[in-house]
Amino acid sequence: MTYNMGNEPADDTGAMKLGTVVRQPALGQTQGQRWHRMSALIWRHWYLLRGSLPRIFELVYWPLVQLLTWVLLSQFLMGNSSWVAQAAGVLIGAVLLWEVVLRAQLGLTLTFLEELWSRNLGHLFVSPLHPLEWVGSLMIVSIIRSAIGLIPAFILAALLANFSVFDLGLPLVLFFASLMMMGWWLAMIIMAILLRHGLGAESIAWMSLWVLVPFSCVYYPLESMPVWLQPISVVIPATHVFEGMRDILFDRAFNWWQLGLSLGLNVLYMALATGLLLAAFRKARQDGKLLQMGE
Repeated sequence: MTYNMGNEPADDTGAMKLGTVVRQPALGQTQGQRWHRMSALIWRHWYLLRGSLPRIFELVYWPLVQLLTWVLLSQFLMGNSSWVAQAAGVLIGAVLLWEVVLRAQLGLTLTFLEELWSRNLGHLFVSPLHPLEWVGSLMIVSIIRSAIGLIPAFILAALLANFSVFDLGLPLVLFFASLMMMGWWLAMIIMAILLRHGLGAESIAWMSLWVLVPFSCVYYPLESMPVWLQPISVVIPATHVFEGMRDILFDRAFNWWQLGLSLGLNVLYMALATGLLLAAFRKARQDGKLLQMGE
């Protein structure tokens, strides 16, 4: 590329005359070379994405879950415009109780991920520590983390919306226990998947619980859902907790059947998740993955 500082033309050989500046492209900076480097990175990430089913699932997951949740809620509210007004704070209560499940699951899963990120699993299990002792300690840490995260939210809801979850009375404790159990067994399944597939499946820890939101009747009653979705909702423990919460807020009656069903399902899923986690742990130990997993 030739720039003429005066009126002198540049000669055909590209020689620089007086007042003429000739600039050549810097090494490796031609348009073709730039695109070659960019395309190499594009292909790298494409092959990484194409070879990872969890990553592809994550891309599809968030739009579908958000759409399904709000479509179901919108359809319910269109036919029940006075529903929310019948019980002040019913949606706020639903949000706060769902946070119990979320905090319980993340409290367990994040503590486990921190051990993976720091490559500490191998150090832990050269000791006589049993996997169930380890999981039990993570559950206690989960309770502590949940309390730290939820208490300020409960206080803020009381101050801004004049709604207190403690108005639910004694059933609140039982609801909390059921929701915490649900968060724990779900976290144990995630931990088993991570032990099997490594940190390539880390995104499951963040998105697994949200896929249950549309089916857990958090914001709308079970009977408002499409008939073909109701069998899925019935086998989710959280569904019966939120149905029980609405019974208290609307009818001032505590449904022991809903609570018992929720706790029974949680006990069943907890047993299955424990077996799955122990099997994944034994396999990871045999394959030497406890020492290999990390950032």
